[in-house]
Amino acid sequence: MTQKPKIGITIGDINGIGLEVILKVIADKRLLAMCEVIIYGSAKSLAFHKALFPNIGEIPVNTIKNIDAVQSDIINIVNLWGDANIELGTISEEAGKLAFIALEQATEDLKMGYIDALVTAPIHKKAMQLGGFNHTGHTEYLAERLSAPEHLMMMVNEDLRVAMATNHLPIQRVAEHLSQEKLLKKIQLLHESLRVDFAISKPKIAVLGLNPHAGDEGAIGHEEQTIINPAVEEAKKKGILAMGAYSADGFWGTGAYKSFDAVLAMYHDQGLIPFKLLSFEAGVNYTAGLPCVRTSPDHGTAFNIVGQDKASPDSMMQAIFLAIDIVKQRADYFEMRSRPLRPLHVDEKLLNVDEKI
Repeated sequence: MTQKPKIGITIGDINGIGLEVILKVIADKRLLAMCEVIIYGSAKSLAFHKALFPNIGEIPVNTIKNIDAVQSDIINIVNLWGDANIELGTISEEAGKLAFIALEQATEDLKMGYIDALVTAPIHKKAMQLGGFNHTGHTEYLAERLSAPEHLMMMVNEDLRVAMATNHLPIQRVAEHLSQEKLLKKIQLLHESLRVDFAISKPKIAVLGLNPHAGDEGAIGHEEQTIINPAVEEAKKKGILAMGAYSADGFWGTGAYKSFDAVLAMYHDQGLIPFKLLSFEAGVNYTAGLPCVRTSPDHGTAFNIVGQDKASPDSMMQAIFLAIDIVKQRADYFEMRSRPLRPLHVDEKLLNVDEKI
């Protein structure tokens, strides 16, 4: 890409730490050298949180009504509401509604191509439900709005990438949502994302088992034998370097993850607990399989520390950096594919060189 990518940022729950980490990130003036920044929310909500952290310093902003008025050399705020009742650390219907409003507008602009990527600050699921949001999280909402039935939640920190075969499900429902066909699609989607979004030409993928000890040959559970291992074998037949099913505890405990480009876990905590132990405050949530780029910090609203200047901006900063990288990588990938291969030109004179020389 020759121009700076346009990165949209939703402010998340106004009662959480989303605005604090956004403020700490946009205070770094070097950010505007890498991308155009468009925040979806409210100038007044931003100012309320800014007053809590006077050490951040002045941040010039361009308050706009829609994306058409964006300026590239200043922080832009798409102003979607005015006054709001901010109650730090509190679950509220109003906060859920406002977070939903910001997400809806940002998603529409993303869908229309007005922004190149979306970075979502954390929302509180209960507040969102109170505010009329009928999805279990950002991932499911964006997959529906962007018409991407096959998608993958992936946690990223440098060379550590952990994807989930299922997302936000109660443990008792995980097994019923696994099938050989579904799992094969997840492996294929992970493989393609590693190639296109992360520039790994021949990625190695580890697939974890569902049960303790990966089922112990059926003694503890049958899903490995009937679903997971057959899906891995089918992936291999398609030229994918997938291996497993691995016993999750041994896989993480021995450091085997270091030998792979990505890990596919069967459920949320199986992947996220080890990931956050290894990468807390630096990890990024990436949604693979979407036609557009979306990232998010790997933490929640953190109501227990909001307003105390304790929230680290590192994960939010990494989420923006990753969004920029993937936007550029996708552009490079598809540009290369659109160019026809040129035949190698060999000078015929070189073919007649005296062999004695």
